[in-house]
Amino acid sequence: MKKILFLVLWVGTSLIVYAQQDSLLLYPDGVPGAIPLNIPEKVTVNPNDGVTITTDIQQPKLFVYRPQKPNGASVLICPGGGYYVLAIDHEGHQLAKWFIERGVTAFVLKNRLPDERLMTEKHIRPLQDAQQALRIIRKNAKKWNLDTNKVGIMGFSAGGHLAATVGTRFQKQVGEITDNTLSVRPNFMILIYPLISFRIGTDRLKGIQDKLLGKEANELLIDEYCLDKQVTSETPPTFIVYASDDSLNPEHGIVFYRELQKNKVPAELHIYEKGGHGFSLSKKNRGHVEAWDREMEGWLRDRKLIE
Repeated sequence: MKKILFLVLWVGTSLIVYAQQDSLLLYPDGVPGAIPLNIPEKVTVNPNDGVTITTDIQQPKLFVYRPQKPNGASVLICPGGGYYVLAIDHEGHQLAKWFIERGVTAFVLKNRLPDERLMTEKHIRPLQDAQQALRIIRKNAKKWNLDTNKVGIMGFSAGGHLAATVGTRFQKQVGEITDNTLSVRPNFMILIYPLISFRIGTDRLKGIQDKLLGKEANELLIDEYCLDKQVTSETPPTFIVYASDDSLNPEHGIVFYRELQKNKVPAELHIYEKGGHGFSLSKKNRGHVEAWDREMEGWLRDRKLIE
């Protein structure tokens, strides 16, 4: 029995190692806008929910999950954390494993969090990191057996805000590194309880707005990051999920969905009665919101992104 158990554990571990076989630096020649400061990156566990969180990220990375039989589709996953922390396991690596089981190559983004101590122009750095990740994905499409027309983006909470920023503001590549030969427009978006607008919500959102944009942000800059105002007919097809009792307020998703509809962008919005915020795939005993990934799977199948 012990031998059988050992074999099962070894096989399971081998599959995980195979899945997460690469991690790449986004900027191997130096991080743009970085302010050198002797602050170590920190990984802790949130005592309230047991979620592992990372802070003070100064060397952004891309984790590559490759299925045994890639189907050509890929997705860049942006974990949440209010732009204060990154829940990279809970809303990153767990989802990557879900995707590779279905033949989709997954990339987990470990992006910088806006911090004036560690970077200049803090408000552009998360977007710059996500755009750089998309450039890397498309540049290496042949190596990873990817279809450059099936590159999507997924985000949770503040990571959903980042993903929606990428999906609505792709016309301009931000920061010091650009390459107009590589598109930074995702071909589809998956937004799970995303923050969409700083015009909707609570004092908590004002804190997130200040964290990303600064306390002195003018109205024009705030509107640039209210993403319902940035939707056009070129915005990618979008799948959105909330729970009605989300502290963030599902009105964020409703206004975004309305703009997608106005611009004739294919979209789905699912609002469950209960589930709260931050459920991802692993928060249990929250009712049938736990089946949201089945709805996503159906949407991906309808769009011919999985078989």
